[in-house]
Amino acid sequence: MTIDLGDPDLYTTDARFAMWQDYAAANAVVWSEPGVSPGGFWSVFSHRDVSAVLSPKAPLTSEYGMMIGFDADHTDSSGGRMLVASEGDWHATLKRLIGPFLSRLRAPELESVLQREVQEILDRLRSGGPTDVALEIGPRLPAAVVCEIIGVPLAEREQLIDLTNHAFGGAESTFDRLTPAQAHTEILFYFDELIEQRRRRPGADLVSALLADERLSTEDVLVNCDNVLIGGNETTRHSVTGAFHALQAHPEALHALAEDPGLIDRAVEELVRWTSPAAHVLRVATADWEVGGQPIRKGEAVVAWLAAANRDERLFTDPDRFLADRAPNRHLGFGNGPHHCLGAALARVELRELLRRLVSEVRSVESAGNVNWMRSNLVQGYSGLPVSVTYR
Repeated sequence: MTIDLGDPDLYTTDARFAMWQDYAAANAVVWSEPGVSPGGFWSVFSHRDVSAVLSPKAPLTSEYGMMIGFDADHTDSSGGRMLVASEGDWHATLKRLIGPFLSRLRAPELESVLQREVQEILDRLRSGGPTDVALEIGPRLPAAVVCEIIGVPLAEREQLIDLTNHAFGGAESTFDRLTPAQAHTEILFYFDELIEQRRRRPGADLVSALLADERLSTEDVLVNCDNVLIGGNETTRHSVTGAFHALQAHPEALHALAEDPGLIDRAVEELVRWTSPAAHVLRVATADWEVGGQPIRKGEAVVAWLAAANRDERLFTDPDRFLADRAPNRHLGFGNGPHHCLGAALARVELRELLRRLVSEVRSVESAGNVNWMRSNLVQGYSGLPVSVTYR
């Protein structure tokens, strides 16, 4: 029997965890026939095999696209130009331009934004009654940070949050106003207008920095702003939401962190592992290759399931539990190799500030309804997480 691992319905229940763990334990390399992806694709799940796909030594490229649906014959129109879908000298150029805006060195400049947004999160939770964290809390912190970096005015941030919801949640009924393609188009229209504003009035933001480099065309600036917006918002938001899920499902973690706040850095890493918002990345073979004993032909697509690798029992004891003090924690939540997430440092800063405040002020997080998962093969995320919070 074959299975189309691109089918988003596979990822709407907790059953996916058992599926991933079975595949990882068997070091499975699975072929999905053409379906959701027009050309079909290979999948790997174990920490070992996913690491091999992410290795810079592997004859693989992201230039055809980095998610299910793309391959050598069905390419991403932004391939070779956008940070996550480029290689070699151009990838290095983009990293040098974009990296400083996403590095830990920017954290002091963003401190007031972080503190303001976390305070607003706590104020919303204090307003009384259950709160759907996935809808009302999760998007706010990462969106505020990434919009500050890009240079998006405060008044326009809600619009972009809504568009990013649709861009990566179009198969999810909560976000069915626009298709992903329509949402991406609207995001690009928005950035086109913002670029024209920055041409006239440059600032200290990412858009202005990209425009100042003559090697980048206007279209290059557009697609890379889109990349940073979605990459910075659509993954971290689910780790933010997941923090509440983890503290609700594993209350002992909240107690442990309250007793020893020094564990917060470890808890941040565990949160990234446990939530694994980036479910997969895709690469295309540039030469005949082999992974997990399976020959891969030049031009075939290979999907590395990061979320499966992060629950590989050979690396992570009791992988379904959120252990605030887990160490070592060699998770692949931010990827690895040349395409290691450029925003990892900022994501850690955001999650650390959130956990720091929750641990100091919250006594308990309790469920107020069912956990609902997004219908997506790309983002392992929440469409609903109602909780009630009790304060100290």
